[in-house]
Order: sequence, then structure tokens, then C-alpha cells
Amino acid sequence: MNKSELIESIATKSGVTRAAAATMLDAALGTITEALVAGDAVAILGFGNFKVSARAARTGKNPATGEALEIPASNVPKFTPGKALKDAVNSKQ
Repeated sequence: MNKSELIESIATKSGVTRAAAATMLDAALGTITEALVAGDAVAILGFGNFKVSARAARTGKNPATGEALEIPASNVPKFTPGKALKDAVNSKQ
């Protein structure tokens, strides 16, 4: 499912226009992004948790030349699914 399919599904299930559904989805994703940029975690009960983790600087290797190179430290977003989401995904087996 891509973003336009997700918007279509939201519009159908909530009884709003596609434009309104797109606005709602963009607002939700923007809010989650802003919270993560600010260093906050976002917990959606039954769905999962979004948080930012720090990745330390490390030494890597260029696969083409074998030369060592420094990979800088970075922050990465992480998602941990909630129990209800895990159960829903595993119920189809």
C-alpha cells in the first residue's frame, strides 16, 4: 500500500473526501516527525512507539577498495510495534 492508497482507504472508512483524508494524514505524519525531531517519543496505544536512537560513530570499510572510512554518528528513528498490532499481523497465519 502506498500513500495514495492509504489516503483512499482513510477517506472511505471515515466518510470524508480524499483531500480531507490527505490533510489528516499529512498532519499526523508531520506531528510525529516534529515530535521526533524535538527528541520526544510518540506512543500510540495498540499500534506502537516511535522514538529516536543515537547511533555512535564507527569505522567502516569501502567494499570497492577495502579502504577504512569513518562513518559519523547519527540519530535514527525507530518503531516498535505494540502488542495489538503484533497480534493482528500474526492472526492471519
